[in-house]
Amino acid sequence: QVQLVESGGGLVQAGGSLRLSCAASGRTFSSYAMGWFRQAPGKEREWVLITRSGVTYYADFVKGRFTISRDNAKNMVYLQMNSLKPEDTAVYYCAATARPNLFSPQSYDYWGQGTQVTVSS
Repeated sequence: QVQLVESGGGLVQAGGSLRLSCAASGRTFSSYAMGWFRQAPGKEREWVLITRSGVTYYADFVKGRFTISRDNAKNMVYLQMNSLKPEDTAVYYCAATARPNLFSPQSYDYWGQGTQVTVSS
């Protein structure tokens, strides 16, 4: 059992930055992939960044702008969001899975509650 809680969302002007945090509790496994997903109103939930076994995958729309990092001592994972655009407005979720399919939301067994990111133009 894994519990995930996101924080750090808010309102930011276009071009600004936010740092989202995901706090993990319960059991963790080295084989788990950790991902950030987002869902905008009227749209499907989509993956943003996923990391597993030292490899990070970036969605095309965030390359060069977003990075993922991890603090194992604190059981935290972070999403650093720079050069934010209004199109980035969404609820952002962290998620974890031990399944081999990394890119489908349906593959993820554990989810945080989500944190709202709103980017104004």
